[in-house]
Amino acid sequence: MNILVTGANGFIGRNLCIFLKEAGFVNVEKITLDDNEDSVVKKVKSADFIYHLAGINRPPNDDEFKKGNTDLTKNIVNTLIESGRKTPILLTSSIQAELDNPYGVSKAGAEEAVAAYQQQTGAATHIYRLPNVFGKWCLPNYNSAVATFCYNTINDLPIIIHNPDAVLNLVYIDDVCKSFVEILTNAPQSTDMYSIVEPIYESTVGEVVSLLTEFKDSRESLISAKAGEGFVRALYSTYVSYLAPSQFDYSVTRHSDERGTFVEMLKTKESGQFSFFTAHPGITRGGHYHHTKTEKFLVINGKALYKFRHIVTGESYELTVDGEESRIVETAPGWTHDITNIGDSELVVMLWANEIFDRAAPDTITCPL
Repeated sequence: MNILVTGANGFIGRNLCIFLKEAGFVNVEKITLDDNEDSVVKKVKSADFIYHLAGINRPPNDDEFKKGNTDLTKNIVNTLIESGRKTPILLTSSIQAELDNPYGVSKAGAEEAVAAYQQQTGAATHIYRLPNVFGKWCLPNYNSAVATFCYNTINDLPIIIHNPDAVLNLVYIDDVCKSFVEILTNAPQSTDMYSIVEPIYESTVGEVVSLLTEFKDSRESLISAKAGEGFVRALYSTYVSYLAPSQFDYSVTRHSDERGTFVEMLKTKESGQFSFFTAHPGITRGGHYHHTKTEKFLVINGKALYKFRHIVTGESYELTVDGEESRIVETAPGWTHDITNIGDSELVVMLWANEIFDRAAPDTITCPL
């Protein structure tokens, strides 16, 4: 199958071409601003499926809207009709196609051209009236508030908000691309002219800026947002994509003494925190118990002796763990415990606790074994 992507160097186009390649589609032709009229015609005629993403949204004058949206689409479908082709077309339109402004009118005109093509030829057509699309590689300070907010937040630039309660209906670029590719891999049965990308996330300008600020502050607080699912996951991924390579790294505080080093890496609001510590040969760390807090220890390097004693019954237990085992040791409330480096090299241990350490209520009671 010969696939044609117009606007291939744009935000959606760049992402879609990657997704097509990953899905095994290798014959992907691209139309960009470098193409002339003859090359466009040639590529359109040889296509077996067309993703028509190209368009104009910020021209120097309003006349360009019609040329870049309506007229370009008409030229594509007319080329197909004149050459006797019934090539399926996917058109990216906009929710503004319902509005009476130059951009909306031009996108509505593109929709009408594709609809007329379908009626005349019977070709499969898919029109997506996309809301605000966000994700990696979207140009900031152009036509995406999310892209601009991400870039400005990372680079300490001002963010101007006129109405924090203004609603934003958003779709994530990965969901857009997956939906587009699925048309080739699992053709939908719906006969509706319009298709949608799901999920559509409803947020506000104020909420987006607040989350982005939280993402930025997390490098200092170490407290991560709930970035593993849904809108926050997608927004966090988008935010990180605007980091310059020189911004990929940051330092965290090291607490060092004669025993070794302790470093906190990440904290979560719902699921505790992650850290690591080291211990020199012969050094013992711990010697305390918890009423509610629990911990998981993973020896990364070295050899450790764990000791436990029940604070009421006096029952005791010991075990030895080597870093080569990748064995997790879990502490239980009501058992005092410590860990001793019984090897010849530095002991390095990864630690998870089910709650963020609170100096005012540490739930850590000294009780040597």
